[in-house]
Amino acid sequence: MNGDLNCDELKTLLHPYVDGELDLVRSLCVERHVQECSGCAGALKQLQRLRQSLSNPQFYHRAGPDLRRRVLWALPQESRSTVPGRFRLPRLFVPLGLAASFLLVAFLTWDIVRSRSGQDFVEREVVSAYVRAQLSNRSMDVKSSDSHEVKPFFNRKVAFAPTVKDLTDHGYPLEGGRVDYVDSRTVAVLVYTRHKHFINLFVWPAGAGEQASRDMSRQGYNLIHWQSGGFTYWAISDLNERELREFAQLIKS
Repeated sequence: MNGDLNCDELKTLLHPYVDGELDLVRSLCVERHVQECSGCAGALKQLQRLRQSLSNPQFYHRAGPDLRRRVLWALPQESRSTVPGRFRLPRLFVPLGLAASFLLVAFLTWDIVRSRSGQDFVEREVVSAYVRAQLSNRSMDVKSSDSHEVKPFFNRKVAFAPTVKDLTDHGYPLEGGRVDYVDSRTVAVLVYTRHKHFINLFVWPAGAGEQASRDMSRQGYNLIHWQSGGFTYWAISDLNERELREFAQLIKS
């Protein structure tokens, strides 16, 4: 598709973008547009805030057996005739059962929203940031294999001090770093290579409710996510899964 979107076209893509239903090309087109259009960027942030609010665990409640029983009671007699131990409620109670069925649908909706938000959203943001960096000329803001040069670069650019390891002796040389933007926050990205394959290590302070460890693949890229020392780490590359795991273990050690 054409890389230039107008605002009307973008509006039709915002919801599928936030839900992770767009392909990589369309996702990059959306991100390029919102970087240049403050109005659409504001609309995207509002939608992302709504999604994050809906994923709040305090709004989530799993339906119990009592609610299931009331929903079954609200069904027509022929639909529940095979369910043992049930009896027909007086018509007076049918509206209550219907209301319970609506509640059940609402709870299921919360469950779907909750499961599709959070980590899945961050995972897509990491992939988009990685691809965006590879397609542009800004894969690194500072180019150096010296950790003592890369680490000071992040001073006053991020509100934390990431650990910078030089893994050259292990076959994963440090190439540099950059500052990027993931999940409405500024993050540090350390760039390594392995046999001409770039590895991006995203780092930011760990937040409540994040998963402790996870390996995955998306759109042809391997990702590893873990937490250590109060920080969240995401390693991503088109490198094979085995070597990316080896890299992650070296960072953890």
